[in-house]
Amino acid sequence: MMIFLLQSVWVYISALAVKEIEIEIILKFLLYVSPRIVVLVLPLTILLASIMVFGGFSENYEFAAMKSTGISLQRAMKSLSIFIVLLAVLSFFFANSVIPLAEFNFFSLRRNIAKVKPAMAIAEGQFNQLNDVNIKVAEKSGNNGQYLKDVIIHQKKGRTKGNFTVIKSNTGEFVSDEFSDVLQLVLIDGNYYDDIQPKDYIKRTKNKPSVKSEFDKYIINIDLSKFNDIDFESKDKVTKHTMLNVLDLSTALDSLNKSKNLMLANFSKTMLQRSNKSSLNKNYKIRKNDTTIKNLNLLRLFDERKAIQLIDLSLNSVNIAKKDLQIRSKSILISQVNINKHIVAFHDKFAIGLSCIILFFVGAPLGALIRKGGIGLPLVIAILIFLTYHFISIFAKNSSEDGSMNPVLASWLSSLILLPFSIYLTNRATKDRALLDFDSILISVKNLFYNKLQINKRKDHNNN
Repeated sequence: MMIFLLQSVWVYISALAVKEIEIEIILKFLLYVSPRIVVLVLPLTILLASIMVFGGFSENYEFAAMKSTGISLQRAMKSLSIFIVLLAVLSFFFANSVIPLAEFNFFSLRRNIAKVKPAMAIAEGQFNQLNDVNIKVAEKSGNNGQYLKDVIIHQKKGRTKGNFTVIKSNTGEFVSDEFSDVLQLVLIDGNYYDDIQPKDYIKRTKNKPSVKSEFDKYIINIDLSKFNDIDFESKDKVTKHTMLNVLDLSTALDSLNKSKNLMLANFSKTMLQRSNKSSLNKNYKIRKNDTTIKNLNLLRLFDERKAIQLIDLSLNSVNIAKKDLQIRSKSILISQVNINKHIVAFHDKFAIGLSCIILFFVGAPLGALIRKGGIGLPLVIAILIFLTYHFISIFAKNSSEDGSMNPVLASWLSSLILLPFSIYLTNRATKDRALLDFDSILISVKNLFYNKLQINKRKDHNNN
């Protein structure tokens, strides 16, 4: 637990340690991040413990003593199996109640700390929102992370929706005064790009005017007045999928699906109205066996200038419709990704219990078969099996976000793959057989070659 905890929050710890945050806040920070680690650590713990315990029994011939008194492996595993099932049920309630609450508190606490220490809100290698400034830096340095390298900024302009202003600089620095509500971001040696938005829609989409300038020094003032007097106990309402229990996820999925269907219906209605399909049949009725319309070149009805204008108007209409489809397809994809994340979060709360049971029935018979206790070989085997399980789970969940894999299957895939393995190991251990029976394989191969040799001898005998 400590290894995974330190690995997960190392970046946050290094940031908290140098920013004069109270020790109480740091301890809360660690407390709130711990429950999410339990979901990862619990299956590994069960796997490792079962391999070590049953491996120690087998290594010390305690299983042989049990079998001599008529106690089978199933009977020896019975009490532990009941315990693991109860633990699996408990893990569901933990994932459904404790983890969402901890995630909610963790998110709120981290955001409140970021408001007090804005430099902490900037993570390297990704965009971070500070008021109307969306900033990305390649590297931070300095005691308080105030020195920045390779800065990219998307800045909002007035009430205009979208980030049309882009600022790039080689270096930057946060400059602040203890008694000031203004944080200065000083950028050195960079470029300023601004996409001008004319009122005329055609000029905006066709010409796409822009302005570019260079600067040696550029200062951006960030208002920190809203960041002061932060209550670390305050919790705003958030709806991230990791902060919801089963009932909330079910309600959220219904709302998200309805919202997506409504968005598709409105877009379909808008595109249908643009096509003027409803008014096409009002002015002209097609007669049966009328071939004149098929051979008619409509552009010949107009002079050359009018024909060119009609073609240009048609092309503009098609291009606008095409761009609308591209924009809407991105919105639909984002909506579907959000839905898939909620589905995965919903099924993960149930899958954790099954994974605990399956990994127990992998570890217990495997420990009895390898006949090795302690923390050496069992630890290596447990980590290899768990890494396989974990990588399959991560790959499946990442694939399910864009719909490449069914999100329901993605949540259960790693457990379903290990299920036949657990059945095989339990069967081998119950029958007191080796992990891999090389003798039976060699005998089968030997019999195969022997039968072929006998057949060839008979053929030679018949030919003679």
